[in-house]
Amino acid sequence: MTATLGTSINPSALRESVERSYAGSSFLRAKLDAAGISPSTITDAADLTRLPFTTKADIRDTPLVDYTAVPLAAVARVHSSSGTTGRRTVCAYTLTDIENWTEMFARCYAYAGVGKGDRVQIAVGYGMWTAGAGFQGGAERAGALAVPTGPGNTELQLEMLRTMGSTVLGATSSFALLLAELVEAQGLQDQLALRTGILGSERWGERTRSAIESRLGITTYDIYGLTELWGPGAGIECATHDGIHVWSDHYHVEIVDPETLEPVPPGTLGEVVVTTLTKQATPLIRYRTRDLTYLYADPCPCGSPYPRIARLAGRSDDQVKVRGVIFLPAQVDMVLAEVDGCGSEFQAHVGRGLDGRDVVSLKVEAEDRPGLYEELVHRLRTRIGLRLDVELVPLATLPRSERKTRRVFDHREH
Repeated sequence: MTATLGTSINPSALRESVERSYAGSSFLRAKLDAAGISPSTITDAADLTRLPFTTKADIRDTPLVDYTAVPLAAVARVHSSSGTTGRRTVCAYTLTDIENWTEMFARCYAYAGVGKGDRVQIAVGYGMWTAGAGFQGGAERAGALAVPTGPGNTELQLEMLRTMGSTVLGATSSFALLLAELVEAQGLQDQLALRTGILGSERWGERTRSAIESRLGITTYDIYGLTELWGPGAGIECATHDGIHVWSDHYHVEIVDPETLEPVPPGTLGEVVVTTLTKQATPLIRYRTRDLTYLYADPCPCGSPYPRIARLAGRSDDQVKVRGVIFLPAQVDMVLAEVDGCGSEFQAHVGRGLDGRDVVSLKVEAEDRPGLYEELVHRLRTRIGLRLDVELVPLATLPRSERKTRRVFDHREH
């Protein structure tokens, strides 16, 4: 299938995917029947918007045998989400699903300039989590040597970086930042062969990118994916670092208003909704990812035929409303990137004051320099439209994690 730029979906590919879903999944068949949709009526790209939305709860709460669109005998593997936002979501994979995922991930490595002769240190979770399997399968398909260190164990990570001469690091941005700080503290930069970081599984900003790249002397690439959509490897930045290319030959991306669920035009922030075109075991029909971003209208200067979404601004279930104003972690990232002396890490705590009004307390890692506090408070208020209670803490004091780092805590009673 040939990839094409733009946001229009191939109607025949859509119809074939819905046909497979309808024939194989009792859950999706009932959902389509309830919406009055027959696969045979899908003849045009516009028919996509007639299809019902599906959610994480649909997959999580439906028995595997009822959601899966192939017989269980055809299922080769299962993976699950990390469970950071609730109970784990289990997804099934056929051998063809695994092959397609491996090919997509190898494509990601190619976009990051990784291939034969590279040594990829895979410092992400293995087992039920998709990351380790995806990073390793893609690396091996790309012709690279895989160094499967897994998450955590910083002593092992530093040892393998040195002794194996790893040229590529695959990790969450949080863990890459921790390793970068350790490398700097121990003066190991000259002992490393690293040149590339492929980082994902969480939203991370330009200040974090700068901190990682400067300490490790590498170029980083933001990789996209989620368990329901195979896993990491469903998209990646190219060398222009202006948006994430998504593999439109395997799935289609819509951006919708998370409140009205109506499509929004390119350049407008909204929620990512995906419909798979080639996924067999756990197909997705207008799946609400909760990821917030926007579509690019124009082709990428790199010449790629694949459309782009912006790097994630957050999640629709991650954003909070404070005194009628939407607060997103990405807003803080943008400000931190503008203020000299700020680190990349922060925590936002939302609660209620003695007068019952919403308050936001923000802890920010920063250097001790005159005027930084006043500049930061002013820029935050200008950018977000809220006055925040800001506390500056020393660099490298907020928690780091080998998985996803939580940065927003809502303590209000709902």
